[in-house]
Amino acid sequence: MKVSYHGHSVVMVNANGKKIIIDPFITGNGQTDLKVEDIQVDAILLTHGHNDHVGDTVEIAKANDALVVAPFELATFLSWKGVHTHAMHIGGEYQFDFGTVKYTQAFHGSSYTDEDSKQIIYTGMPGGIILKAEGKTMYHAGDTALFSDMKLIGEQHDIDLAFLPIGDNFTMGPDDALVASQWLKAKKIVPIHYNTFPVIEQDPVAFVQKVNAEGIVMNAGDILHL
Repeated sequence: MKVSYHGHSVVMVNANGKKIIIDPFITGNGQTDLKVEDIQVDAILLTHGHNDHVGDTVEIAKANDALVVAPFELATFLSWKGVHTHAMHIGGEYQFDFGTVKYTQAFHGSSYTDEDSKQIIYTGMPGGIILKAEGKTMYHAGDTALFSDMKLIGEQHDIDLAFLPIGDNFTMGPDDALVASQWLKAKKIVPIHYNTFPVIEQDPVAFVQKVNAEGIVMNAGDILHL
């Protein structure tokens, strides 16, 4: 499994001959190295409906005829925009051609803000994503506070790599993410969702120096091979 990071919460995975992108917030993301028109993927996985996670999903999905996997309400909303979706929900697991996806809970919100109509659209519950492929397990926590069931996630899954938000204000900060890393028992920990906006500025190096696992600061475009 080849995994690359592209700023904020954007993660790309190559597995079983397929390309997957998680939370493709590209336009307006000053941390990313990607351009929407250059992205070639087979599937898009979404943790929740906030604009900085749905991002450019519709444009990317239409350009690639890519499958969009998302919690039910968000999948329904996006299907109305003309993309092919697969709806899931918290606790559910499904085997795709690229690997197995399981949605975990996340303590956060989930809505899409339509700037033109000044409407906030409910998009269901937020989630984290466990992706298993090629004998490896990756956990993308999405946006979340620290929650005690992370202990259970760590007990049930042998996690090779975990992406954890550290930005604080909207999600858990470094101190809570450190506790999360201890509970999850992942072999590698990568901080995400920081420094995109002034209100979530953090020092990722200081964070990874404290984790018990192998803490890795990934810059946009960096690649890990699991």
